[in-house]
This record gives sequence, structure tokens and C-alpha cells, in this order.
Amino acid sequence: MKQNKTAVLVVDMLNDFVTGALKCDRGLAIVPKTAELLRGARKAGVPVIFCNDAHLKGIDHELELWGDHAIAGTKGAEVIPELELCEKDYVVEKRRYSGFFHTDLDLLLKELGVDTVVVTGLHAHMCVRHTAADAYQLGYNVIAAIDAMDSFTKEDYEYGIKYLKDTYGAELVKSDDLLTRWGVK
Repeated sequence: MKQNKTAVLVVDMLNDFVTGALKCDRGLAIVPKTAELLRGARKAGVPVIFCNDAHLKGIDHELELWGDHAIAGTKGAEVIPELELCEKDYVVEKRRYSGFFHTDLDLLLKELGVDTVVVTGLHAHMCVRHTAADAYQLGYNVIAAIDAMDSFTKEDYEYGIKYLKDTYGAELVKSDDLLTRWGVK
């Protein structure tokens, strides 16, 4: 894996997903490993891209299923402070499950020269899965940082990572292994 060809995609690690409207205790549990992975990626020069829900209240179709969450411009739609969003990171706002659907994520990755994405965040069986699906369909190699992603339940998580591996050929890797590959651990 070449560092300058890889980017880390952080899906929906937002206040509303970790501690707010759609609170996920399992999401809270992955914060330390995710933060460590992002610090290492930044140190290694691997781009960090946050793919964040930023819904339009009363408009977005997804809100009919999940209720109001991550409304654009609110505290709930902000990256959790533990992940230390910094100036050199990128933020792509999304209004659907996938970080690619009607966003400029593909354009950003192409301009960065990326051919491999490391997917992290919430939820392995939904937003991470749909982001990985589009990455795969667009020709990117997919790596799943399995200790930096989770779901509401253990079953959903296990189903999600199995689906990523079986359907998109995602390499299932622990974040420490990525940090070692990048020469920062």
C-alpha cells in the first residue's frame, strides 16, 4: 500500500451519532482507536476525509426513517472533538448514506491521486457499507479498519464487515497494522 495513494474516510463520527440523537455506545467505544489511526495517518501524510451527514431539516428523505439527526449547521452535525478535526483534513457533507452520492468525494480523491480508501466510522452495515460500495464501483481499493468502525449491534457490525469483504473484496485490517504499514508505529 503506497501512502500517497491512500486516504482515510471517516464516516459519520459526529456528535449526534456518538452521543446525541442517534447515540451509539458501540460508536463511543471505537473513538480511541479511530483517533489514534487519524493521528498516525496525518503524521504519515495520508489524507483524512470526514464524510459527514449534514441533513436539511424537513427535506431529506433519510430523516423520515431515522428522525432528525445531524442537521446541517447544528452541533449534532459536527465531528466529535476527540477526533481533532484539523485544518489539513477534508470535510465532505452528505445527505444520504454514501459519502459519494451527490458529493464531490470522487473528484477530491482523484485530485489527491488516491486509489485506495480506508473506511472507518459508523455504521458498518449502513453508511460505511454504502460508502464502500460506491468506492468499489468507482474503482477504488477498499480497506476496512475493523477496530475503527462499528454499528448499533454486534450482529450488524459482523454482518457489515463480512459484506465489505465478500462483496467488495475489502481487506479487513486493524488500525495498528495500518500504522505499522505507514511507518508511524
